[in-house]
Amino acid sequence: MHQAIPYRTWVPAAASSRKAPEASADGAAASVEKLVSKNAVVVLARHGCCMSHVLKLLLLGHGANPAVFAVGEEDEVNIAGEIGKFVTGAGDGNEGRVQLPVVFVGGKMFGGLEKVMAAHIAGELVPALKDAGALWL
Repeated sequence: MHQAIPYRTWVPAAASSRKAPEASADGAAASVEKLVSKNAVVVLARHGCCMSHVLKLLLLGHGANPAVFAVGEEDEVNIAGEIGKFVTGAGDGNEGRVQLPVVFVGGKMFGGLEKVMAAHIAGELVPALKDAGALWL
């Protein structure tokens, strides 16, 4: 019988130049802000999340090269709290609460999977990526 070849979508931090955000109380906000400011498109997701793979493939299909950062389960609560500071008041009662995966475009929080898919269907995703400088068109 043939043996399956393991496929890893997440590169360990030691083998990559990108590091996952730190989860310390003081460093989480600074590292999330730093990640978002340095990259045109950022996807923050749980380690091994299949929805982050969907987001990455959608963005790659449009020509953007998103920076995907894995967040461990132990760090998720701290990072989600820091991401919540980016949320502007939408009046829907969800201020400050964020569910991973989340996408940042041009230094601003774009939204989760539903928002990205809705923008893609409505034709608003490509203009947002162009405005952020993520597309070279």
